[in-house]
Amino acid sequence: MTQATKTPKAAPGRHDREILSLAVPAFGALVAEPLFLMADSAIVGHLGTPQLAGLGVAAALLTTAVSVFVFLAYATTAAVARRVGAGDLRAAIRQGMDGIWLALLLGAAVVAAVLPTTPALVSLLGASDTVAPHAVTYLRISALGIPAMLVVLAATGVLRGLQDTRTPLYVAIGGFALNAALNVGLVYGAGLGIAGSAWGTVLAQCAMAAAYLLVVVRGAREHHASLRPDAAGIRACAQAGAPLLVRTLSLRAVLMIATAVAARLGDADIAAHQILLALWSLLAFALDAIAIAGQAIIGRYLGAGDSEGARAVCRRMVQWGVVSGVVLGLLVAVSRPLFIPLFTSDPAVEAALLPALLVVALSQPVSGIVFVLDGVLMGAGDGRYLAGAMLVTLAVFAPVALLVPALGGGLTALWWAMTLMMVVRMVTLQLRARSGRWLVTGATR
Repeated sequence: MTQATKTPKAAPGRHDREILSLAVPAFGALVAEPLFLMADSAIVGHLGTPQLAGLGVAAALLTTAVSVFVFLAYATTAAVARRVGAGDLRAAIRQGMDGIWLALLLGAAVVAAVLPTTPALVSLLGASDTVAPHAVTYLRISALGIPAMLVVLAATGVLRGLQDTRTPLYVAIGGFALNAALNVGLVYGAGLGIAGSAWGTVLAQCAMAAAYLLVVVRGAREHHASLRPDAAGIRACAQAGAPLLVRTLSLRAVLMIATAVAARLGDADIAAHQILLALWSLLAFALDAIAIAGQAIIGRYLGAGDSEGARAVCRRMVQWGVVSGVVLGLLVAVSRPLFIPLFTSDPAVEAALLPALLVVALSQPVSGIVFVLDGVLMGAGDGRYLAGAMLVTLAVFAPVALLVPALGGGLTALWWAMTLMMVVRMVTLQLRARSGRWLVTGATR
C-alpha cells in the first residue's frame, strides 16, 4: 500500500507531475464504471430496442441506488488524505476501515429496500408495458451486487487518500474484462438474455470488492490499524458524508428527472437517452480523473497546513479541466458517425441521437471546470457548500426539464436543459473557489 510523501513546495511543474501521477491511473479506474454500462448497453442493445430501453430504466435506478452513497469514496478520500498530510498513516487507514464497515451496513439496507419495490420503481420512471418487464428483471438481479459496489467505493476512497490510484486502476481493468466476458457468455452463450447481463455485472462487482478488501486489510495489518467495526468511527463517517449525500441526491434527482422526461417522449427517445447517458457518464468520469487527483492532493496539502499550495494546485487543475473538456468535446463531435452504430441499428433511435450528441460535445469544456472544482471542494471537506449549491442547481433544472414535453421539445431540447444545469453548477462552484473560504487547514476540518 502506497505511503505518501510530505507535501512539496508549490511549483507549476511539480503540480503537473503530482496531478498527472494521480489523474492518469484514476482515469482508467473511473472510466471502468461507465464502461461497464456501455458494455452492457452494446451487448443488450442487439437483443432489441425494448431490452435496451429496459436496461436504460433499470440502470438509472441502480446507479441512483449506488451513487447516492458516493460520499463513501469522496469523504473517505478527503479524510484519509488530511491524516496522510499530517503524517498519521495509522489513523488514516483506521478512518478508511470505518468507511468500509459503513458501506456494508448501507449496502444491506439498500438491497432490502430495492428488492420488494422494484416494479413500483420501474413504473415511477414511466416505462412502457413492453419495456417494464426487462427493466424489472435487470434491476432485481443487479441489486444483489449493491453491497459489493459500496465496498468498492469506500475502499477506493481509502487508496486515493493514501495517494494510490494505481491499485484501483488494476482492479478496474480486471473487473471490466471479467464483466464483458461474463456478459457475452451469459447473455448469448447461456441464452439468459438481459438477466445474463445483470448476473455478469453482479459477479464482476463482487470480485472487485474482494480484491480491494485484500489490499486494504494488508495495509491495515502493516500499520497495526484495527479491522474491527467501531461504532463511534462509523457514526463519524456517516455524519461527515451527510452533506455530500444531500449533494449527490440532488444530482441524482436531476438525472432521474431527465430519464423520466425521456421515457415520456417515447421508446426510441428513452433508448437514445440511455446511450447518451452512458456516453455522458464516460466523459464525466474521464474529466473526474483530475477531480480525484484534486481530492487527494488538496486534502494532503490542507492536512499539512499548506493553504497556498492548495490554492496553486486548484488553479492548475482548472486549467487542465478546460483543456481536457475541449479535447473530449471535439472527439465526440468527430466520432459521431462511428459511435452510433455500435449501440443501435434502429433508425428512430439514430435520428434522436445525432443532434443530441452535438449538445453533449459542446458542453464538455463547462463540464471540465465543474468536475475539477467539485473535486477540489470535496478534498477540502467543503460538503455543506456543495450540498447547497446542488440544491440551487436542481431548483433551476427541474422546471426547465419538465417543460420540454409540454412545449413539444424532443431529446435534443432535454439535453440543452442538461447543459443549463452544468452552467449553473459552474457558476456556483467558481464563486466558492474564488472566495477562499474552503481553505481550512489541519488533520481534521
